[in-house]
Order: sequence, then C-alpha cells, then structure tokens
Amino acid sequence: MTNKILPKVFGWMFIGLLVTFFTGYYVSLHPETMLKLFGSYAFLIVIIIEFAVVIFLSARITKMKPATAIVSFIIYSAVSGLTFSTIFVTYDLGSIMFVFLLAAGIFAVFAFLGAVTKIDLSKLGVYLFFGLLAIIICGLINLFLNNSTFDMIVSCIAIAIFVGYTAYDVQQILRMQEFNMLPEDNLAIYGALELYLDFINLFLRLLQLFGNSNSDD
Repeated sequence: MTNKILPKVFGWMFIGLLVTFFTGYYVSLHPETMLKLFGSYAFLIVIIIEFAVVIFLSARITKMKPATAIVSFIIYSAVSGLTFSTIFVTYDLGSIMFVFLLAAGIFAVFAFLGAVTKIDLSKLGVYLFFGLLAIIICGLINLFLNNSTFDMIVSCIAIAIFVGYTAYDVQQILRMQEFNMLPEDNLAIYGALELYLDFINLFLRLLQLFGNSNSDD
C-alpha cells in the first residue's frame, strides 16, 4: 500500500491552518471588529457555523463534489480563525510561535507513528472518544470551579488524548485509502479536517501550559 494520500491530506491541513492563523491575526489587529464579534450574538452565530460546517462535511463527504468539500473546509478554517483571534490578544506572539512549533513537532512524531506502526489502533478509538467526553465534562465543571491546578491536569490529559487521536486518525485515513472508502480528493479533505482538529486542540492545550500572557510583559 502506498501513502500517496498523506501528502494531499497534510497539504490541505497546512492550508487550513494558514487560513485560520492569518484570519485570527488579522482580526486581532482590529479591536473594533473583535468588540463587535465577541460583544454580541455574532459570536454565537460563528460557533453555530463552525459546528454546522463540520457536521455538513462529515455527513456529506461521500456524496459532495471535491470543490464543495474544499470550499467547506476553507470556510470552516476562516470561521475558526475568528475565534482564534483571542489568542493573539491574550498571548505574546513569540510565545504563540514557540508553542506552534512545539505542537508541530509533537504532531509530526505521532502522525509518523500512526503511518508506520503495524499495531491496530482501531480499538483505541473508543477509549479516545470517552476520554474526549471526559475532558469536555471536566472543562465545563471547571468553568464554575475556576481551579488552575485542575485545569492544568485536564490540559495534560487532553494532550495525551489528541496525540493519540493524531496517530489513530492517520492510520484510519490510510485504511480508508486502502479500501477505497472515499474518492481520493474527498478523502484528502476529510483527512485534513480530522488532523486539523487534532492539531488545533493539541496546540491550544500546549498554549495553556506553556504560553506567556501579554500581561506578563
């Protein structure tokens, strides 16, 4: 089996990340735009659009045209960039870049492991899913507790879950290619979305742990 799908997957994932980060950075340079976005119902609309696009892509990926899949992915990346604008206000830019490179290195290691390992990771998916549910619930609970130590523990567990998801998703993408479960162009976008989400969540959790706040300057 060849891994010809992975360069396309990582290529689209990289494009999605560029769109997200540049959108977020651009918006962060315009305080009036951020005020309108986060000071009104517009932010709720943004969140709804994010979920809607992910659900649309996941549900229709087998039937939609490649061009539709690409446009949907770019839209999702841009909309995510709107919410990402807050990190450029909250954290020092040098710190953001450092954590981005750290996340990229960790992501690359586990993506490589997922691509080359002979171990069947399919059973790992159940544990990863329940782990994801657990950290979501813990995160909601900590909204009321506001305990920094608890938040740090949850972030450490989340990092473990998302590096696991990275290896798992890469292996699943290769299996989908092997069994021709999706047209190649659609699989590239679907895989890019899955790994994009893995990377973004890994990055955000690492930023919580290692990011330097602008208030520290």
